[in-house]
Amino acid sequence: MVGQALLEVFASAVAPPLAIAAAGYLLGALRDVDVEPLSTVTIYLLLPPLVFHSLVTMTIDGDTALSLVAAMTVFTVGTAAVAAAIGRLAGETGSVLSGATLAAAFPNVGNFGIPVATFAFGDVGRTTAVLFVLVQTILIYTVGVYLLAKSGESDRTAPIRRVLTLPVTYAMVAAGAALAFGLVPPAGGPTMRTIEMAGDASIPMFLIILGLQVAEMSPGRAIERVLPTVGVKLLVAPVAAAAVALAVGVADAVAGRAFVVLASGPAAVTPLVLTIEFTDESAGELSAADYVGTVIVATIVGSLPVVSGLLVLSELGL
Repeated sequence: MVGQALLEVFASAVAPPLAIAAAGYLLGALRDVDVEPLSTVTIYLLLPPLVFHSLVTMTIDGDTALSLVAAMTVFTVGTAAVAAAIGRLAGETGSVLSGATLAAAFPNVGNFGIPVATFAFGDVGRTTAVLFVLVQTILIYTVGVYLLAKSGESDRTAPIRRVLTLPVTYAMVAAGAALAFGLVPPAGGPTMRTIEMAGDASIPMFLIILGLQVAEMSPGRAIERVLPTVGVKLLVAPVAAAAVALAVGVADAVAGRAFVVLASGPAAVTPLVLTIEFTDESAGELSAADYVGTVIVATIVGSLPVVSGLLVLSELGL
Protein backbone atom coordinates (compact mmCIF):
# COMPACT_ATOMS: atom_id res chain seq x y z
CA MET A 1 0.00 0.00 0.00
CA VAL A 2 2.75 2.41 0.96
CA GLY A 3 4.74 1.45 -2.14
CA GLN A 4 1.76 2.15 -4.37
CA ALA A 5 1.14 5.47 -2.60
CA LEU A 6 4.79 6.40 -3.10
CA LEU A 7 4.54 5.70 -6.82
CA GLU A 8 1.29 7.68 -7.12
CA VAL A 9 2.72 10.68 -5.26
CA PHE A 10 5.94 10.55 -7.26
CA ALA A 11 3.99 10.40 -10.52
CA SER A 12 1.60 13.22 -9.62
CA ALA A 13 3.75 15.66 -7.61
CA VAL A 14 7.46 14.95 -8.19
CA ALA A 15 7.73 13.52 -11.70
CA PRO A 16 6.12 16.47 -13.59
CA PRO A 17 8.52 19.16 -12.29
CA LEU A 18 11.42 16.68 -12.43
CA ALA A 19 10.65 15.99 -16.11
CA ILE A 20 10.81 19.71 -16.93
CA ALA A 21 14.12 20.03 -15.03
CA ALA A 22 15.42 16.97 -16.92
CA ALA A 23 14.53 18.67 -20.20
CA GLY A 24 16.57 21.67 -19.10
CA TYR A 25 19.45 19.36 -18.18
CA LEU A 26 19.38 17.67 -21.60
CA LEU A 27 19.30 21.04 -23.32
CA GLY A 28 22.31 22.17 -21.28
CA ALA A 29 24.15 18.93 -21.99
CA LEU A 30 23.55 19.16 -25.75
CA ARG A 31 23.81 22.90 -26.33
CA ASP A 32 25.85 25.74 -24.84
CA VAL A 33 23.08 27.74 -23.16
CA ASP A 34 23.78 30.88 -21.15
CA VAL A 35 21.78 30.53 -17.92
CA GLU A 36 22.31 34.09 -16.68
CA PRO A 37 19.87 35.86 -19.06
CA LEU A 38 17.16 33.29 -18.31
CA SER A 39 17.74 33.72 -14.59
CA THR A 40 17.57 37.51 -14.94
CA VAL A 41 14.28 37.35 -16.85
CA THR A 42 12.79 34.95 -14.30
CA ILE A 43 13.89 36.87 -11.19
CA TYR A 44 13.15 40.37 -12.48
CA LEU A 45 10.09 39.82 -14.70
CA LEU A 46 8.32 36.56 -13.81
CA LEU A 47 8.88 36.01 -10.08
CA PRO A 48 7.45 39.40 -8.93
CA PRO A 49 3.99 38.78 -10.48
CA LEU A 50 4.00 35.27 -9.00
CA VAL A 51 4.68 36.74 -5.56
CA PHE A 52 2.09 39.52 -5.98
CA HIS A 53 -0.64 37.19 -7.26
CA SER A 54 0.03 34.54 -4.61
CA LEU A 55 -0.12 37.08 -1.78
CA VAL A 56 -3.25 38.97 -2.88
CA THR A 57 -5.11 35.73 -3.54
CA MET A 58 -3.65 34.05 -0.46
CA THR A 59 -5.67 31.03 0.63
CA ILE A 60 -4.20 30.97 4.13
CA ASP A 61 -5.18 33.37 6.90
CA GLY A 62 -2.94 36.02 8.43
CA ASP A 63 -2.22 34.05 11.62
CA THR A 64 -1.11 31.05 9.57
CA ALA A 65 1.09 33.27 7.41
CA LEU A 66 2.76 34.83 10.47
CA SER A 67 3.32 31.41 12.05
CA LEU A 68 4.84 30.15 8.79
CA VAL A 69 7.22 33.12 8.58
CA ALA A 70 8.28 32.48 12.19
CA ALA A 71 8.76 28.76 11.50
CA MET A 72 10.80 29.46 8.35
CA THR A 73 13.05 31.93 10.16
CA VAL A 74 13.66 29.65 13.15
CA PHE A 75 14.28 26.68 10.85
CA THR A 76 16.81 28.55 8.70
CA VAL A 77 18.76 30.00 11.63
CA GLY A 78 18.67 26.73 13.57
CA THR A 79 19.78 24.59 10.63
CA ALA A 80 22.59 27.06 9.87
CA ALA A 81 23.83 26.76 13.46
CA VAL A 82 23.82 22.94 13.29
CA ALA A 83 25.56 22.94 9.89
CA ALA A 84 28.23 25.37 11.11
CA ALA A 85 28.91 23.24 14.20
CA ILE A 86 29.17 20.03 12.20
CA GLY A 87 31.31 21.77 9.57
CA ARG A 88 33.78 22.89 12.23
CA LEU A 89 33.92 19.36 13.66
CA ALA A 90 34.68 18.11 10.14
CA GLY A 91 37.60 20.55 9.93
CA GLU A 92 36.12 23.13 7.55
CA THR A 93 37.07 26.77 7.98
CA GLY A 94 36.76 30.15 6.29
CA SER A 95 34.74 30.54 3.12
CA VAL A 96 34.19 26.79 2.74
CA LEU A 97 32.56 26.67 6.19
CA SER A 98 30.38 29.70 5.37
CA GLY A 99 29.35 28.22 2.02
CA ALA A 100 28.57 24.86 3.62
CA THR A 101 26.44 26.58 6.27
CA LEU A 102 24.36 28.42 3.68
CA ALA A 103 24.01 25.34 1.46
CA ALA A 104 22.59 23.32 4.36
CA ALA A 105 20.31 26.07 5.70
CA PHE A 106 18.70 27.28 2.47
CA PRO A 107 16.59 24.74 0.55
CA ASN A 108 15.80 25.29 -3.11
CA VAL A 109 12.34 26.76 -2.60
CA GLY A 110 12.34 28.64 -5.92
CA ASN A 111 13.43 26.30 -8.70
CA PHE A 112 12.39 23.08 -6.96
CA GLY A 113 10.02 23.96 -4.13
CA ILE A 114 7.43 26.18 -5.81
CA PRO A 115 6.64 23.66 -8.57
CA VAL A 116 6.57 20.63 -6.23
CA ALA A 117 4.46 22.44 -3.61
CA THR A 118 2.07 23.67 -6.31
CA PHE A 119 1.63 20.19 -7.79
CA ALA A 120 1.28 18.55 -4.37
CA PHE A 121 -0.66 21.10 -2.28
CA GLY A 122 -2.30 23.45 -4.79
CA ASP A 123 -2.75 27.15 -3.97
CA VAL A 124 -1.86 26.67 -0.30
CA GLY A 125 1.40 25.00 -1.27
CA ARG A 126 2.29 27.73 -3.74
CA THR A 127 1.53 30.49 -1.23
CA THR A 128 3.62 28.73 1.42
CA ALA A 129 6.50 28.44 -1.04
CA VAL A 130 6.25 32.13 -1.98
CA LEU A 131 6.40 33.13 1.69
CA PHE A 132 9.47 30.91 2.07
CA VAL A 133 11.10 32.63 -0.93
CA LEU A 134 10.52 36.04 0.69
CA VAL A 135 11.98 34.94 4.03
CA GLN A 136 14.99 33.39 2.31
CA THR A 137 15.59 36.46 0.14
CA ILE A 138 15.83 38.71 3.18
CA LEU A 139 18.02 36.31 5.17
CA ILE A 140 20.41 35.24 2.43
CA TYR A 141 21.10 38.75 1.10
CA THR A 142 21.78 40.10 4.57
CA VAL A 143 23.06 37.49 7.03
CA GLY A 144 24.19 35.14 4.24
CA VAL A 145 26.25 37.70 2.35
CA TYR A 146 27.72 38.97 5.61
CA LEU A 147 28.92 35.47 6.52
CA LEU A 148 30.61 35.09 3.14
CA ALA A 149 32.12 38.59 3.01
CA LYS A 150 33.07 39.16 6.66
CA SER A 151 36.71 38.11 6.19
CA GLY A 152 37.16 40.16 3.03
CA GLU A 153 36.99 43.83 2.12
CA SER A 154 33.54 43.73 0.55
CA ASP A 155 31.21 46.68 1.01
CA ARG A 156 29.05 45.85 4.03
CA THR A 157 26.16 47.92 2.65
CA ALA A 158 25.97 45.78 -0.50
CA PRO A 159 23.48 43.26 0.96
CA ILE A 160 21.00 46.00 1.84
CA ARG A 161 21.32 47.56 -1.60
CA ARG A 162 20.88 44.13 -3.20
CA VAL A 163 17.63 43.49 -1.32
CA LEU A 164 16.36 46.96 -2.27
CA THR A 165 17.06 46.35 -5.97
CA LEU A 166 15.14 43.08 -6.11
CA PRO A 167 11.66 43.48 -7.66
CA VAL A 168 10.39 40.73 -5.37
CA THR A 169 10.76 43.16 -2.45
CA TYR A 170 8.50 45.69 -4.14
CA ALA A 171 6.04 43.03 -5.28
CA MET A 172 5.62 42.10 -1.63
CA VAL A 173 5.13 45.76 -0.64
CA ALA A 174 2.67 46.31 -3.50
CA ALA A 175 0.67 43.24 -2.49
CA GLY A 176 0.50 44.45 1.10
CA ALA A 177 -0.64 47.91 -0.02
CA ALA A 178 -3.24 46.48 -2.40
CA LEU A 179 -4.70 44.33 0.38
CA ALA A 180 -4.60 47.15 2.95
CA PHE A 181 -6.32 49.74 0.74
CA GLY A 182 -8.67 47.42 -1.15
CA LEU A 183 -6.91 47.93 -4.48
CA VAL A 184 -6.60 44.30 -5.52
CA PRO A 185 -7.61 44.01 -9.21
CA PRO A 186 -10.82 42.02 -9.79
CA ALA A 187 -10.31 38.27 -10.02
CA GLY A 188 -10.73 37.10 -13.60
CA GLY A 189 -10.22 40.61 -14.96
CA PRO A 190 -7.56 41.39 -17.58
CA THR A 191 -5.11 42.82 -15.06
CA MET A 192 -5.17 39.81 -12.76
CA ARG A 193 -5.16 37.37 -15.69
CA THR A 194 -2.03 39.08 -17.04
CA ILE A 195 -0.32 39.00 -13.64
CA GLU A 196 -1.28 35.36 -13.12
CA MET A 197 -0.08 34.36 -16.60
CA ALA A 198 3.31 36.03 -16.07
CA GLY A 199 3.68 34.48 -12.62
CA ASP A 200 2.72 31.00 -13.79
CA ALA A 201 5.41 31.22 -16.48
CA SER A 202 8.06 31.42 -13.75
CA ILE A 203 7.37 27.86 -12.55
CA PRO A 204 8.60 25.96 -15.64
CA MET A 205 11.35 28.56 -16.09
CA PHE A 206 12.66 27.84 -12.58
CA LEU A 207 12.85 24.14 -13.44
CA ILE A 208 14.53 24.67 -16.79
CA ILE A 209 17.13 26.92 -15.16
CA LEU A 210 17.71 24.30 -12.46
CA GLY A 211 18.34 21.65 -15.12
CA LEU A 212 20.70 23.93 -17.03
CA GLN A 213 22.65 24.74 -13.86
CA VAL A 214 23.03 21.08 -12.94
CA ALA A 215 24.33 20.37 -16.46
CA GLU A 216 27.09 22.94 -15.88
CA MET A 217 28.27 21.50 -12.55
CA SER A 218 31.14 19.07 -12.12
CA PRO A 219 31.09 17.47 -8.65
CA GLY A 220 34.54 15.98 -9.19
CA ARG A 221 36.12 14.12 -6.27
CA ALA A 222 34.63 16.20 -3.47
CA ILE A 223 31.69 13.92 -2.63
CA GLU A 224 33.31 12.37 0.44
CA ARG A 225 34.30 15.74 1.87
CA VAL A 226 30.79 17.24 1.57
CA LEU A 227 29.02 14.27 3.20
CA PRO A 228 28.64 16.03 6.60
CA THR A 229 26.85 18.96 4.98
CA VAL A 230 24.77 16.68 2.77
CA GLY A 231 23.81 14.71 5.87
CA VAL A 232 22.56 17.86 7.58
CA LYS A 233 20.52 18.79 4.52
CA LEU A 234 18.95 15.38 3.92
CA LEU A 235 18.62 14.00 7.46
CA VAL A 236 18.62 16.86 9.97
CA ALA A 237 16.65 19.45 7.99
CA PRO A 238 13.41 17.40 7.59
CA VAL A 239 13.35 16.51 11.30
CA ALA A 240 14.15 20.10 12.30
CA ALA A 241 11.39 21.46 10.02
CA ALA A 242 8.79 19.09 11.50
CA ALA A 243 9.87 19.95 15.05
CA VAL A 244 9.75 23.70 14.35
CA ALA A 245 6.32 23.44 12.69
CA LEU A 246 4.97 21.64 15.76
CA ALA A 247 6.68 24.02 18.20
CA VAL A 248 5.48 27.17 16.44
CA GLY A 249 2.03 25.68 15.94
CA VAL A 250 1.21 26.29 12.27
CA ALA A 251 -2.59 26.46 12.32
CA ASP A 252 -3.22 25.25 8.78
CA ALA A 253 -2.23 21.57 8.57
CA VAL A 254 -1.76 21.65 4.78
CA ALA A 255 0.49 24.72 4.98
CA GLY A 256 2.49 23.08 7.76
CA ARG A 257 3.03 19.95 5.67
CA ALA A 258 3.99 22.04 2.66
CA PHE A 259 6.56 23.88 4.80
CA VAL A 260 8.17 20.60 5.93
CA VAL A 261 8.35 19.32 2.34
CA LEU A 262 9.84 22.62 1.13
CA ALA A 263 12.43 22.65 3.92
CA SER A 264 13.48 19.11 2.95
CA GLY A 265 14.28 19.94 -0.66
CA PRO A 266 17.78 20.12 -2.18
CA ALA A 267 20.24 22.90 -1.42
CA ALA A 268 19.48 26.21 -3.12
CA VAL A 269 21.57 27.53 -5.99
CA THR A 270 21.75 31.10 -4.64
CA PRO A 271 24.46 30.23 -2.06
CA LEU A 272 26.62 29.01 -4.96
CA VAL A 273 26.17 32.29 -6.84
CA LEU A 274 26.98 34.33 -3.73
CA THR A 275 29.94 32.11 -2.86
CA ILE A 276 31.46 32.74 -6.29
CA GLU A 277 30.93 36.50 -5.89
CA PHE A 278 32.09 37.01 -2.32
CA THR A 279 34.83 34.45 -1.64
CA ASP A 280 38.38 33.72 -2.77
CA GLU A 281 38.19 31.04 -5.45
CA SER A 282 41.88 30.16 -5.10
CA ALA A 283 41.73 29.38 -1.38
CA GLY A 284 42.72 25.83 -0.52
CA GLU A 285 42.72 22.66 -2.60
CA LEU A 286 38.91 22.76 -2.87
CA SER A 287 37.28 26.13 -3.45
CA ALA A 288 34.17 27.14 -1.56
CA ALA A 289 32.25 27.29 -4.86
CA ASP A 290 33.27 23.73 -5.77
CA TYR A 291 32.21 22.58 -2.30
CA VAL A 292 28.79 24.25 -2.51
CA GLY A 293 28.25 23.07 -6.10
CA THR A 294 28.94 19.49 -5.07
CA VAL A 295 26.48 19.79 -2.16
CA ILE A 296 23.80 21.02 -4.57
CA VAL A 297 24.25 18.12 -6.99
CA ALA A 298 24.35 15.53 -4.18
CA THR A 299 21.24 16.89 -2.47
CA ILE A 300 19.27 17.10 -5.72
CA VAL A 301 19.69 13.33 -6.07
CA GLY A 302 19.39 12.55 -2.37
CA SER A 303 16.34 14.69 -1.69
CA LEU A 304 14.08 12.95 -4.21
CA PRO A 305 13.31 9.91 -2.01
CA VAL A 306 13.10 12.14 1.08
CA VAL A 307 10.59 14.53 -0.50
CA SER A 308 8.62 11.66 -2.06
CA GLY A 309 8.41 9.90 1.29
CA LEU A 310 7.22 13.07 3.04
CA LEU A 311 4.56 13.55 0.39
CA VAL A 312 3.34 10.00 0.97
CA LEU A 313 3.11 10.66 4.71
CA SER A 314 1.21 13.83 3.94
CA GLU A 315 -1.21 11.92 1.70
CA LEU A 316 -1.74 9.43 4.52
CA GLY A 317 -2.52 12.30 6.89
CA LEU A 318 0.58 11.78 9.06
